[in-house]
Amino acid sequence: MAAHFISSPIYGAVGYPGNHPLSIQRIGTVEKLCALLGWTGNHAPVLRSPVADDALLSRFHAPEYISALRDSEGARSVTEAARERHNIGTLENPVFPGLFNRAATSVGGSYLAGELAAKGALAYHPAGGTHHGLRDRANGFCFFNDPVFAILALLDAGLERVLYADLDAHHGDGVEVAFADDPRVMTISVHEEDRWPFTGLVSDRAGGNARNLPVPREMNDTEFDLLMAEAVLPAAQGFSPQAVVVTTGADALKGDPLSSLALSNTCLWDAVEALVALAPRAVVLGGGGYNPWTLARAWSGLWARLSGQSIPDELPAEARDLLKTLECDLVDDEDEQDPAWFTTIADRRNDGPIRERFRDIARAVRGTAPADG
Repeated sequence: MAAHFISSPIYGAVGYPGNHPLSIQRIGTVEKLCALLGWTGNHAPVLRSPVADDALLSRFHAPEYISALRDSEGARSVTEAARERHNIGTLENPVFPGLFNRAATSVGGSYLAGELAAKGALAYHPAGGTHHGLRDRANGFCFFNDPVFAILALLDAGLERVLYADLDAHHGDGVEVAFADDPRVMTISVHEEDRWPFTGLVSDRAGGNARNLPVPREMNDTEFDLLMAEAVLPAAQGFSPQAVVVTTGADALKGDPLSSLALSNTCLWDAVEALVALAPRAVVLGGGGYNPWTLARAWSGLWARLSGQSIPDELPAEARDLLKTLECDLVDDEDEQDPAWFTTIADRRNDGPIRERFRDIARAVRGTAPADG
């Protein structure tokens, strides 16, 4: 498949204010790192994301919610009624200058990704992955749900079996809810158990086409590989998808401050590639990730893997200097920073023993054991 990278200049600046977990450099750093390493340019131009208009946004989101979000940003204040009804203007989902355009650009990029994929391509949109957004409420730092629109674009093209796979550390609740009653869409989510939003039990099948794998803390690469081989890929293959949409996430990686999982980025890349290989059309999105060093390395390296480009063993000086400019209030102690974050792209694998709980999860997803939580 031809590979396309989709982004926008809007992501060059941090949008979220103050000490919000998303007030860090993310997509802008990914773009810069890819350019420094020669992974984008004339041979692989970055496509400009369009901004979704109200007609597109209202395909999933309630018109009154769209208006409330736009009006609140314009007024630079949120009414108590809007805060209560739509969950905006909170510490979790703050309204800030440029919010509406930023969120609508994410939707536009993911819909474009779906359109490109429908033609037989692989579309990479790391600014996508706002998988918690609900029809008429902001949720979990997400205002609009752009993965829903990537899926809609594929369905609009006439496809009848679209697989959505979510590898983010947090349950892909918004996407599961959106397509719970649509037999054309299967959702699979691997996420940390007992972690916000506290949904996605292994027994949760939504309308029948959902599979959830809530995993224990400190999941290592060997345990994740087991779930992929014995549960995720068999379930996905059984659906015979015509297209795959993946929310990758970077918060399941070791070192992320908002999860307790311990994957290497190389393990995550292998999983994404295995999912993409299931169908002749694919969309790969970003998602969560709150450590700017692990995120930038993971999503840049993922683009190299997806587009068939080589990854150096060590970073050149310019790339190292870029990573040294990053800051994060949640990872501000040098004792918490791995020196490899500043010198390499690819992590060493984090292999380890397989706990029996992971075999239980795999059996439950396959339907060969009771689903008990």
